[in-house]
Amino acid sequence: MELKNSTVLITGGTSGIGLELVKQLTEQGAKIIVTGRNIEALYNAKSIFPNIHTFQSDVSNPKDIKDLYETVTTLFPDLNIIINNAGLMRLIDLQDTSLDLENINREISTNLSGTIQMVHQFLPHLLKKKSAAIVNVSSGIAFMSYSSAPIYSATKAGVRAYTQALRLQLENTNIKVFEMIPPGVNTNLQNEWAVKPNSRMMMDVDKMVNVVIQGMLKDKKELKPPMIGIIKLATRLFPNMMLNFGHREFKKIKNLQN
Repeated sequence: MELKNSTVLITGGTSGIGLELVKQLTEQGAKIIVTGRNIEALYNAKSIFPNIHTFQSDVSNPKDIKDLYETVTTLFPDLNIIINNAGLMRLIDLQDTSLDLENINREISTNLSGTIQMVHQFLPHLLKKKSAAIVNVSSGIAFMSYSSAPIYSATKAGVRAYTQALRLQLENTNIKVFEMIPPGVNTNLQNEWAVKPNSRMMMDVDKMVNVVIQGMLKDKKELKPPMIGIIKLATRLFPNMMLNFGHREFKKIKNLQN
């Protein structure tokens, strides 16, 4: 996939993996469009990378997606890559009755529905391009449910299944479909967690994004570090052990609450 002179839209591009994508894709010579919900975060990203173009937009809101499509495709008709990076990960106790239905649905509407709706809205435009790509972000957790973040786990498994189906349906088109599969990465996703993950088991964000960039340049369908291969194999060979390993974190959280 040619990245130089491409026009790339990155959802959730104001922090973490998204902001690092902005940095490394800029270094590749791409034109960058960044979206996010937080206007101050967008201003901050713009101050760091003055040449990017920013738009306030929430992928969980269908109207925002429609408005974004109309604006971006008008201003940037050469848009040929979208990266569905916007994501939300929360530690949730499913027995917590204080969470109403709208609240419990937040990760689904952002991580899964948002990704599907972004693809559906932008697909007709991308099909017109000589060379185009869609990058959907799943997770190593797509292979192994993480009991501390049950809704997140479900959404990332869903993103993986959807991306595989999308790739098959677009196999005879000009659009390449990539799945970014990060392991645990040191980002702001963990800022509000009651129990912080072991930093030694987490990947640095710049290294993860470098894997993504190099994988896209080589047209690798799955943009993943070697650690993901180990997780995938372990969940096949020792499924219960891996589930219980992750479940220890939930038990720690419950103990803290008690």
